[in-house]
Amino acid sequence: MTGDASLFVILSKRNKEGYVSFGNNLRGYIIGIGDIGKAPYPVIKDVYLVIELKHNLLSISHLVDHGYGINFVKDKCTIIDSSTGSTIFEGIREDNIYAFYLLEDANTAGRCLMAKSVESQLWHMRLGHANMDTISRLSTKKLVRDLPDISFKKDTVCSECEKNKATKSAFKSKNTVSTTRPLQLLHMDLFGPSRIASLGGKLYAFVIIDDFSRYTWVYFLARKNDALSEFVTFYKKVQNENGFMITRIRSDHDDEFENAEFKQFYDTHGYLHEFSCPRITPQQNRVVERKNRTLSEMARVMLNQFSLPRYLWAEAVNTACYILNRVLIRPISKKTPYELWFDRTPNISYFKIFGCKCFILNTNDNLSKFDEKPMKVYF
Repeated sequence: MTGDASLFVILSKRNKEGYVSFGNNLRGYIIGIGDIGKAPYPVIKDVYLVIELKHNLLSISHLVDHGYGINFVKDKCTIIDSSTGSTIFEGIREDNIYAFYLLEDANTAGRCLMAKSVESQLWHMRLGHANMDTISRLSTKKLVRDLPDISFKKDTVCSECEKNKATKSAFKSKNTVSTTRPLQLLHMDLFGPSRIASLGGKLYAFVIIDDFSRYTWVYFLARKNDALSEFVTFYKKVQNENGFMITRIRSDHDDEFENAEFKQFYDTHGYLHEFSCPRITPQQNRVVERKNRTLSEMARVMLNQFSLPRYLWAEAVNTACYILNRVLIRPISKKTPYELWFDRTPNISYFKIFGCKCFILNTNDNLSKFDEKPMKVYF
């Protein structure tokens, strides 16, 4: 089916009523049926002309019914004439779409899309495999900019989420907010060491959360005792961002937080340091413990969905933190952490899937006239 009438070599008006449902809950009505095809390609018969259809869609079952065979592999798709065994044309895989560039002339470049990703699943992946219910609320309540108004079904099954987010039931979260402004209370924790060092040689992730907004910062450390120097840099930055002052800090009893250097820093600046009970009660530091698990799960999914190397774990955790600050919703205020911290709604129109293939223009190497200009990289 297509929305471009100029592609047809034969076109007849369709008398029967019929329509195609789009992802935004709108309908495209079928107004004609005909044949498409130009030499050297075969003619595709019984193609629907659909109003407002933005892409040319090719049905696998339709091709099979008309005597063609289909062969899918990881990076391409081949359509074969079943009677002769000859290859009719090949398409290339672009992320989760198999694309065929057919019917090209000076004016048109028809694109046939096969196995097209559902838009809601695409945004689920762009947003780091965030919960579908959360994405649905972001869309319906307009809590972020440029998220399409599409249906995000709560019961949608994502195989990567099923494989990488399995866990036991968690303690119930508190439904009240105990702070009234940003930086009134900070939660801190460290997770690691990672078995594999990151690209920058880091082994630990230092997580800091503002209790009021739930805005989160992640710093990566080579050693545990680097936490204080990172915190000094952090406190100067955040207090200048919004003018508020840090009042209280909550952490566990690990050595990186309970030491003479940290105590001297707190006493100098007048911060109150609260500790959870030792060892047996991580629930008392539950805000940051939950966030550690969420960051780890999101990073695990993003790495595994494209089989990326484990040394990219810090990049995955950093991306997960960036996404969560823009998509989580505080139950009381009904706003995202980003909006509560910066007092404006976040824009997510530029989000891409972590690990997807992309191309950048190579301007550094001394290329010959016929060398490829773009370099293939991964986002």
